[in-house]
Amino acid sequence: MKTMKGPAIFLAQFMGNEPPFNSLDAICAYMAGLGYKGVQIPTWESRLIDLQQAAESQTYCDELKGRIAEHGLEITELSTHLQGQLVAVHPVYDKLFDGFAPEAVHNNPKARTEWAVQQLKWSAKASRNLGLDAHVSFSGALLWPFMYPWPQRPAGLVEMGFEELAKRWKPILDAFDEQGVDVCYELHPGEDLHDGDSFEAFLEALDGHPRCCINYDPSHFVLQCLDYIQFIDFYHERIKAYHVKDAEFNPTGKQGVYGGYQPWLKRAGRFRSLGDGDVDFRAISSKLAEYDYDSWAVLEWECCIKSPEQGAAEGAPFIQEHIIEVTQKSFDDFAGGGSDDQLNRDTLGI
Repeated sequence: MKTMKGPAIFLAQFMGNEPPFNSLDAICAYMAGLGYKGVQIPTWESRLIDLQQAAESQTYCDELKGRIAEHGLEITELSTHLQGQLVAVHPVYDKLFDGFAPEAVHNNPKARTEWAVQQLKWSAKASRNLGLDAHVSFSGALLWPFMYPWPQRPAGLVEMGFEELAKRWKPILDAFDEQGVDVCYELHPGEDLHDGDSFEAFLEALDGHPRCCINYDPSHFVLQCLDYIQFIDFYHERIKAYHVKDAEFNPTGKQGVYGGYQPWLKRAGRFRSLGDGDVDFRAISSKLAEYDYDSWAVLEWECCIKSPEQGAAEGAPFIQEHIIEVTQKSFDDFAGGGSDDQLNRDTLGI
């Protein structure tokens, strides 16, 4: 068995305009001071990384790694959650998702998609230049408006949706394959890849592409009432990244999974800081250790009650406490009496 790495933290939710959250060195020093050992970098945040330069310059990447290492940290993965979302956008969401892209491609879905694809391909090269083997992203969505089967979906709609999604992602995944980097999709409501069945449909449309992998995040499964522990049994071979994120589901006589259009604070299902929700992280750690997961445990903080500063401060020791240092010996080795073929025969009476 292998031991996972951590604690690490996704920086996207912490960046801001006030120190120490407004520059690479300041936020790295802050997070290192809390006990983190790794940082996951959002590639749309120019104060943290110049993605194009990282794709084109090994020297730049070496210097970036060096700056982060000076704080006792290393990069866990690059993230293109926002850009990945734009690889596939249903027209009903065009206006809402334009904000994820530069103004130059607003009101131009084709140009916006081309921009997103280029961002992903740069991320493949940047990841290799940084010595990373995994990358985290979203899939985007063409089918999400039809998630619930009413009105009745036309025959073949779902299959066509996944075929088109796979067609768009295949060249991107091939680019990552050339660099030896896995694309780890966060299975997330709002994305066409949001659970095991939808991931399998996408994987089938890709003919089992070896770089199509999973960023395991149990919080999204809690809110879907999905068995997030058994999920690991089904998909452990594809789980190459892990967001440590908590959530709780408290249905009432007025509200269930869909949330009644309520704000996060008033939803039956809502994200919480680590330890404040329903996720059984001890069971997850045991299951991942059982399957030799040896990549990073990365805090993604999102909580509708607690401050990000408190969430980050509590997150590092929480993750450290839940990392299992796997054993290299069997607990009953002391009682072993040795064995040989004849002893086994005698023991069996044959």
